[in-house]
Amino acid sequence: MSDMKLSLPVPPEANDLLGRDPLAVVIGLTLDQQISMEKAFTSPYVLAQRLGHEPTAAEVADYDPDQLIEIFSTPPALHRFPKAMATRTQQVCRVLVDQYGGDASALWTNVSDGKELLKRIEALPGFGKQKSQIFVALLGKQYGVQPDGWRQAAGGYGEEGAYRSVADIVDEESLTKVREYKKQVKAAAKV
Repeated sequence: MSDMKLSLPVPPEANDLLGRDPLAVVIGLTLDQQISMEKAFTSPYVLAQRLGHEPTAAEVADYDPDQLIEIFSTPPALHRFPKAMATRTQQVCRVLVDQYGGDASALWTNVSDGKELLKRIEALPGFGKQKSQIFVALLGKQYGVQPDGWRQAAGGYGEEGAYRSVADIVDEESLTKVREYKKQVKAAAKV
């Protein structure tokens, strides 16, 4: 993944980290549930601040679990469920260490096609089909990771101009469109 300037609605420093550090992207997506997208994608930057440096997957995987929970829980907490998500983040980092040599970008490099990419992401703890498809779409649309069939693997999230997820946010206008889409989905689910 080359340096990329992201335009998520988060502080510039958080976007800069997401643009240069594949692990930050993985952690952001890991945390992107039951909290706002802004919170999820700012938390990797806050975690780095609290540690005093940008962590490696190996460091997070081997971190004392109770201390990591404390770091996640310190106000403002990194997630609405800091204990569960500190544990989940540690589990994801353990997979990155065990299967990808601690290199988060190895999760998506050298994949033969979109199906393999989706399969690798779905194998991460806490990554169901929808979250995995959003991750494939984010990699394809924002980071240029576009193996054959990536749009199909991403499902509706891979469609051009769909405005369905974080993968489609590049400015305020696209953020508004994604929020409108999510409202429609929630309203339809209530019916």
